[in-house]
Amino acid sequence: MAGIPFTSLSFYLIFAISIFNLAHCKTLKRDVKALNEIKASLGWRVVYAWVGDDPCGDGDLPPWSGVTCSTVGDYRVVTELEVYAVSIVGPFPTAVTSLLDLTRLDLHNNKLTGPIPPQIGRLKRLKILNLRWNKLQDAIPPEIGELKSLTHLYLSFNSFKGEIPKELADLPDLRYLYLHENRLTGRLPPELGTLQNLRHLDAGNNHLVGTIRELIRIEGCFPSLRNLYLNNNYFTGGIPAQLANLSNLEILYLSYNKMSGVIPAGVAHIPKLTYLYLDHNQFSGRIPEPFYKHPFLKEMYIEGNAFRPGVNPIGLHKVLEVSDSEFLV
Repeated sequence: MAGIPFTSLSFYLIFAISIFNLAHCKTLKRDVKALNEIKASLGWRVVYAWVGDDPCGDGDLPPWSGVTCSTVGDYRVVTELEVYAVSIVGPFPTAVTSLLDLTRLDLHNNKLTGPIPPQIGRLKRLKILNLRWNKLQDAIPPEIGELKSLTHLYLSFNSFKGEIPKELADLPDLRYLYLHENRLTGRLPPELGTLQNLRHLDAGNNHLVGTIRELIRIEGCFPSLRNLYLNNNYFTGGIPAQLANLSNLEILYLSYNKMSGVIPAGVAHIPKLTYLYLDHNQFSGRIPEPFYKHPFLKEMYIEGNAFRPGVNPIGLHKVLEVSDSEFLV
């Protein structure tokens, strides 16, 4: 130790003390109780890796698989719970909502059923909520709007029904909102346009109605939006010229709706527009010439409409696939 500088020695001592504290602090009883309730409700596929009574580790036992803990004062608390792709069957484990220090909850790719309980609104520190690829049902609870720290919300590939709650607009830090492949009805709440940090909105493959004009009627809406997926719904009306105000838009996916009218030339002046999907609607007229001169537009799908003869697509057409994993942090 004589050859180690004082600053390095201090670092090693602090690191050793931190490890000692993490190993010997007691885990908050609230979290121990909640995780053991969850353990009792889950199938063997998870329980086999959850050994001991303390989810944060007890003595020689490591923390439970998928459980991340942090030290807060004299206690350890559970800050992340990731139990995905293990075929959990049954209702959403309500005991999860007692883990008040959670920042990440990932239960995707399981077989969870029933509703998300309204108690989900208790998780005030949650940043990432990933429940995609389950069999969850009923309405999306408006209490999700109480999760003020949320940045990523993944609810796609479930069986949610009813309207999209306007309370989602109360999430000031929300960046990614995935709602596709559900049974959602009604209109997209225009309040979502007030989300200053929203980059990706995917509401495709639902039963939504209304017009794009209704969605962007708030002045200055969607200032950060890059990707807008509204495909495979029942949207009607035309593409409003105001859409050109979404200056950061890169992907606009409107395929398989009931939209009509002519394509406004202003949309061709969205500076970063890269992919434009208009196919299988009822659009008519011509495609304005600026679209064909756009410096970044790689693909434009137009088939299945009533455009005049001579209107041509742009780019090599392929199925648009964007993986959720590209947006996870």
